[in-house]
Amino acid sequence: MDAGSGLSGESVPTVTGSVSPLAQGPEEVLRYRSPLVSRYASREMAFNFSDSKKFQTWRRLWLYLAQAQRSLGLPVSEEQIQEMEANLENIDFKMAAEEEKRLRHDVMAHVHTFAHCCPRAAPIIHLGATSCYVGDNTDLIVLRDGFDLLLPKLARVINRLADFAKQYADLPTLGFTHYQPAQLTTVGKRACLWLQDLCMDLRNLERARNELRFRGVKGTTGTQASFLQLFEGDHDKVEELDRLVTSMAGFKRAYIVTGQTYSRKVDVEVLSVLASLGATVHKICTDIRLLANLKELEEPFEKEQIGSSAMPYKRNPMRCERCCSLARHLMTLIMNPLQTASVQWFERTLDDSANRRVSLAEAFLTADIVEGGDNDLISRIRSDPYFAPIHGQLEQLLDPKSFIGRAPQQVVKFLKEEAIPLLTPYQNKMDVKIELDL
Repeated sequence: MDAGSGLSGESVPTVTGSVSPLAQGPEEVLRYRSPLVSRYASREMAFNFSDSKKFQTWRRLWLYLAQAQRSLGLPVSEEQIQEMEANLENIDFKMAAEEEKRLRHDVMAHVHTFAHCCPRAAPIIHLGATSCYVGDNTDLIVLRDGFDLLLPKLARVINRLADFAKQYADLPTLGFTHYQPAQLTTVGKRACLWLQDLCMDLRNLERARNELRFRGVKGTTGTQASFLQLFEGDHDKVEELDRLVTSMAGFKRAYIVTGQTYSRKVDVEVLSVLASLGATVHKICTDIRLLANLKELEEPFEKEQIGSSAMPYKRNPMRCERCCSLARHLMTLIMNPLQTASVQWFERTLDDSANRRVSLAEAFLTADIVEGGDNDLISRIRSDPYFAPIHGQLEQLLDPKSFIGRAPQQVVKFLKEEAIPLLTPYQNKMDVKIELDL
């Protein structure tokens, strides 16, 4: 082994004759990157949780606050508003990082950075607000927008699976209980079992999205005291300020009471429905993996795809395997907000911050990715004299459709009464094609 030069000046062992990866290549290969972003999630969802989206939203929230304060009579000029509007996306990230290192406070670092390019507006940026005005309200915007990205995708999955169920509504297939052969069902009926769970998930995601409220303009401990002082004791103006900013941010309602933060039970509700979706995906993909082994159902196999480095002929259910793997991760993330919500002392503690930076983003990013021998019984019956009286009726008696009961009718009724009506709000988004890097 030779010793290469490390980033810190220390020796880095390398194989003789090779070049240390630390000495070459772009910066991104030198640091860990979450595979959720680099490998799996869509660009839209990755942007939703990006620093660019986060800090642009902070600046918009400061703008909304200034606009509302001006409309209610505080000394905020139109020139200051225009200066802020002109610099919403003009973020000097290097300066912000240097300010945060100096101040040890991310929000004030960005207040200073925004003020640097808005010198006239500097005195009124963040006026009367606390850090959670931008932090928590941005989180709620990002959660809402995350749901808005997931819902049409889930609707398209339901729509396409409904088409599959309808197409194979009366195709008989062997049912399984305890993973042992049982009474026949149909391929379409089995797909409806999957559809039923997905429809529950769609309703749950819609409910969680629609029940999200804005934190609004609440001040340091949720009492709005700083704003009451700014408006010289005018309670009506403080309430109107809260309403105006909430509306500007695209929310219909704000939480009436908060501490410094919105209740972390909200995060529990959000991740709960995503974890439930993960359970559905895992169940469906596990069923497909088992059916692939039985050669009843297969994933698409691309022209140049290699099934295995040692056995290239294999048709492994790789997409379902990866979905199961990611779904397990999604299901475990619910423990983070549960524990965080349980240990928030009084009006707030800061031990939620670092955890939430990871768990909330990963939940949406992960949800964004996710979606024997021959049988010789008949020949033995034909050769057995005991069954001679029914030999002429065997084809009729062994018709698989004789054993599927009302499965085809159940498929038609389920699609008509439950699955299809649920998709009505998403009809204009059904033709979108999504490329997943699985």
